[in-house]
Amino acid sequence: MNEALDPGLCRLAELHGVATSYRPAPDRTVAASAGAVTAALGALGVDASGPDAVRTALAARERELAERLLPPTVVHWAGAGEIVLGLPAGTRLEVRTEDGETRDDVAGLPLGVHLLTAAAPDGRTARAHLIVAPDRLPTPATRSYGILVQLYSLLSRRSWGMGDLGDLAELADWAGRTAGAGFVQVNPLHAAVPGAPTDPSPYRPSSRRFPDPVHLRPEAVPEYTAAPAVTDRAEALRSAVLDHGALIDRDAVWELKREALEKAAAAPLTPVRQAAYDAFRAAEGQALEDHATWYALAERHGSDWHRWPQDLRDPRSPETARARAELADRVGFHSRLAWLTVTQLTAAQRAAREAGMPVGIVHDLAVGVHPAGADAWAQQDYFAAGMSVGAPPDAFNARGQDWGLPPWRPDRLAAGGHAPFRELLRALFRYAGALRIDHVMGLFRLWWVPQGSPPTEGTYVRYDAEAMLALLALEATRAGAVVIGEDLGTVEPGVRETLERHGVLGTSVLWFERDWDGDGRPLPPARWRADCLATATTHDLPPTAARLTGEHVELRDRLGLLTRPLAEERAEAAADTAEWLALLTRLGLLAAADTGDEEAEIRAVHRFLLRTPARMIGVWLPDTVGDRRPQNLPGTWDQYPNWRLPIADAKGRPVTLEELTGSERVRALFQTLHTDRPSTA
Repeated sequence: MNEALDPGLCRLAELHGVATSYRPAPDRTVAASAGAVTAALGALGVDASGPDAVRTALAARERELAERLLPPTVVHWAGAGEIVLGLPAGTRLEVRTEDGETRDDVAGLPLGVHLLTAAAPDGRTARAHLIVAPDRLPTPATRSYGILVQLYSLLSRRSWGMGDLGDLAELADWAGRTAGAGFVQVNPLHAAVPGAPTDPSPYRPSSRRFPDPVHLRPEAVPEYTAAPAVTDRAEALRSAVLDHGALIDRDAVWELKREALEKAAAAPLTPVRQAAYDAFRAAEGQALEDHATWYALAERHGSDWHRWPQDLRDPRSPETARARAELADRVGFHSRLAWLTVTQLTAAQRAAREAGMPVGIVHDLAVGVHPAGADAWAQQDYFAAGMSVGAPPDAFNARGQDWGLPPWRPDRLAAGGHAPFRELLRALFRYAGALRIDHVMGLFRLWWVPQGSPPTEGTYVRYDAEAMLALLALEATRAGAVVIGEDLGTVEPGVRETLERHGVLGTSVLWFERDWDGDGRPLPPARWRADCLATATTHDLPPTAARLTGEHVELRDRLGLLTRPLAEERAEAAADTAEWLALLTRLGLLAAADTGDEEAEIRAVHRFLLRTPARMIGVWLPDTVGDRRPQNLPGTWDQYPNWRLPIADAKGRPVTLEELTGSERVRALFQTLHTDRPSTA
């Protein structure tokens, strides 16, 4: 057990948003270690290394809070009445709005992020970012069902060894026009850290701000001219995966696409395209320049900026400016790639909407970035040095988790008006009909693990959730986009209620929806929440066919991942499945004669989802063809080909986009969905 923390350290931690305990269950509280609390405070620039340091830091913090006129960020929800700031009488105010207008009061301000200045009669002054946001985010105008897919896994006969943005546009067009779908949700398409091998996980990106050009379809780039040698190599990559059982080789795909795109980038742009590119560069400004510079420097010095020459580790140093000028051609190339990728992403969303989808493409926002990548280099002042994001021990993982992602510093975010978060949202909403936020609980708090320590030696650090939700509401409203929060697992009390109040949809997965406060049995559809995306599975869980047949247990046994005897795991999984199938039968969604018919059972599962009040119903695309293999198996690294599998049928044979859209099995499932189409909310 951890020793009781010093009261002064506890108070200091509280004033900086650092937790001194957490509750893995309602009836259990676990104290954080003094080392974890001290390390978290240190990463926030607070010295708590000893009793004297704690006393000094505590006195300074209490004095700062007592004397300040305004917090660094103030939130006002539109429609909530007057803005109450609690300032001394006679305080003069000045507001410079987002549009550059100057006002001398805070009444009737438009939506936006404004700069508020206060001058008190006693001579104190303060400046704060004032966020005026709508109280709720947009919600879907109608209930709809849609497709969930890991884009890389969806290969067509035109792909270069992995699914691309052309495939996404074609899937969206088919799904909207033929299958009646309202959206297509994809994995994060953020830019990856280059290397050999590249980390295949889409959840450890180099940058969340810009997308990855590996997803480009070169043939859709007007400046691209096909060359027989390139075409032959693209066919070989595609055939290796589709016809010969090879895993998706992202590095090989990128090597070939880069070669093709280098030639395309050497060709001049037409005046119209040059104007569009110039406008993109002007709009993205410093962020794009930093992004492209990092990739140009990585080509020369490697993909971990911590190992670059000392002067290049600072994006604002004179040496970095000189290197940027010397590498102008490479910086220009990576800027062009960002523009091309955003252009194709925008085209995919346009195709989805033109196909009649009310939402369109749902993009996924990863919880963080790779510590060696572009964002961590360009925005390093905003990241907590020496810390990593993870999760505390819980009933499913006694050792806790360390995701290897540096957390943002909440104090620096607040001081800067949460600019990096806002710019990130704006970038994604340009081409998203909706945004899924991975681990949405991270808007409220994150588990910080000191580097070199086990995840058990971490603690929670709190963020300004109100400010981040306000920015989310502001930018989503401006884009007319929906937001879905991935709120699975242990969730702090009050978080789901707060998200729901502001219009952020949750995530409900069938196998986890039980009456946990009652008899523990499967939750009837009428008792599901309405404000959610309801699905049968996710990329981190077994496909529905594997769960129905018990093959997910056999897979974990082969990989040595079971913590109990195989017979016990089999029996528990079979009982779980049997309970759900019994409910489906009682509800008339599955005929007794069809029990044991996997295809009929999968259709019944989705009929059940349609019976819930969920605003959005997601169909895992591999489920439509009986795929048994999860795209990612948590707890594995080299033991399992995470993030490298193409969609396959029940026998493990890869299935192309053309085969999917022409499959009778797929058509039957979507006909079921169409027949039982959800009514308008």
